[in-house]
Amino acid sequence: MKSVARRIVDRQVLHLIKQWLEAAVEEDDGHGHRKRTTTNRDSGRGTPQGAPISPLLSNLYMRRFILGWKPHARRWSAHIVNYADDFVICCKGQADQAMEAMRKLMEKLKLTVNDDKPHLCQLPQERFDFLGYTFGRCYSRKTGRAYVGTRPSKKSIKRMVDSITEETSRSRTCLDAETGVGRLNRKLTGWANYFSLGPVSSAYKAIDTHATQRLRQWLCKKHKVRGKGVTRYPNQYLREHLGLVNLPARTRDLPWAKA
Repeated sequence: MKSVARRIVDRQVLHLIKQWLEAAVEEDDGHGHRKRTTTNRDSGRGTPQGAPISPLLSNLYMRRFILGWKPHARRWSAHIVNYADDFVICCKGQADQAMEAMRKLMEKLKLTVNDDKPHLCQLPQERFDFLGYTFGRCYSRKTGRAYVGTRPSKKSIKRMVDSITEETSRSRTCLDAETGVGRLNRKLTGWANYFSLGPVSSAYKAIDTHATQRLRQWLCKKHKVRGKGVTRYPNQYLREHLGLVNLPARTRDLPWAKA
């Protein structure tokens, strides 16, 4: 709250944020039983995971961390790239010392580092995931030239595949085709707008194939059509008549998509 009070002078807003931090959190034990906890209020630390106020508080603490990192940045040429509370430290060497310095600085800020996430990675021999992308060595399909670049991570692709599967589940057959395809298109377009850097053609093709197959199955279930529906609902019908987004076609306007 001290960090917040340095930037916000409105007492009512500060009071609201404090109430937000002390609000009870409802948890599910996985067996259908729910309980309300007040860990934040009892311990005086933390903020509910996923709360709308969390990004603001994360940015405040991240700013303190970045300011405290400046001496280390000059010493090891170690630069921080962050988004909210996710960050990567890029340095030319002495990564072990940089990792240890990061942990000590986090301890001074009374923050706990998730031990499952931090790890050392040496490019271009290795790869790492950050903000949904995989960073590492890529190869040009045209020339075979190696370069350090980005591509959608396997986890991001899997999450999108699972989202498409959920959107085209049997429980959604009550929707009309126009509404169903519209919901699916918004997901596909939003995903493609974000993942538009680097060689994305393979990821686009995989997701597009899954989307067309699932939509075809969804139509067969909706209209009680036997079989896989390839003849009755070909790709041309899905694209031209229902208006399903064609992800592979979008790569024509992406300068790095075919690299």
